[in-house]
Amino acid sequence: MFLLNFSHPLSSGQVAEVEKILGQKAGEVITLPVQFDNRQPFLPQLQELMTQVPLTAEQWQAEPILVNLPSMNFIAALMLAEMHGRMGYFPSIIRLTPVEGSTPTRYEVAELLNLEMVRGEARRKR
Repeated sequence: MFLLNFSHPLSSGQVAEVEKILGQKAGEVITLPVQFDNRQPFLPQLQELMTQVPLTAEQWQAEPILVNLPSMNFIAALMLAEMHGRMGYFPSIIRLTPVEGSTPTRYEVAELLNLEMVRGEARRKR
């Protein structure tokens, strides 16, 4: 499994939480920081970022991939469209949430969201 992280670095505790939910090792964690220039179009910036993901076309299509999306909604939406095109389906994503009362603020894994399953269920409602 590849865990693609487009946000803040994941702690070893957060990776362990993901593994506990998955019931398996997370595999390779690939972290690619996302910092887009708001004065420039986002699509070319996303395309450049995606060239840095060290996966082959075969790995995009055949290997299990879990994604920690960037927090900016426009970039996340573009990224999901790009990944769907490369993978042929939507990836599962990690939702982090702040730990209540933590100082400094810490984040824990709240859940893993299977976007392809959500898509499939929504199609039945058409």
